Amino acid sequence: MLDPAIGFLLVGCCALLFVSAALHKVRAPSRFTEVLRAYRVLPAPLVRLALLVPLLELTIGFGLLAPAARTAAAGAGAILLVLYGGAIALNLARGRRDLACGCGGPDEARPIAPWMVLRNLLVAVLLAATLAPWQPRTLLATDLLTIGGGAAVATLLYVSVDRLLGRVAPSAAAFGGSR
Repeated sequence: MLDPAIGFLLVGCCALLFVSAALHKVRAPSRFTEVLRAYRVLPAPLVRLALLVPLLELTIGFGLLAPAARTAAAGAGAILLVLYGGAIALNLARGRRDLACGCGGPDEARPIAPWMVLRNLLVAVLLAATLAPWQPRTLLATDLLTIGGGAAVATLLYVSVDRLLGRVAPSAAAFGGSR
């Protein structure tokens, strides 16, 4: 059984991840549509519906925070992360390493890399872990400190590793994606 403090820590961090990802896409919708088109995994009519992706991410992010929707949101979030990882892996296998990952917001154009697939799978596994039954117990004040401190540390660690690996990856000449 999953301890509720750990469960809330995981869903809180994942909610933050999905909401921030959605806000990046909403900030520059045409840029996101361009990145999505460059991946060449969806037919053109579906790419035109690109703005549904941040809506889905927002729904997942806020759904993770609502107890009644948490199970569906965690399942959908894990599936979406696996799909994102699959799209990156597919393009890496195609030799298309000059694509912008689309994960750092409109102002950051980093090329896709194998570590991004592993990152998405790891976060999907952590999110899927929240689908396990939660231990029924009352949260204590120390649990709230654990959740808050853990979320702060996890967020800083995620951003630090993401930035470090993003800088280590070889840069490409064109980040708009292969045409």
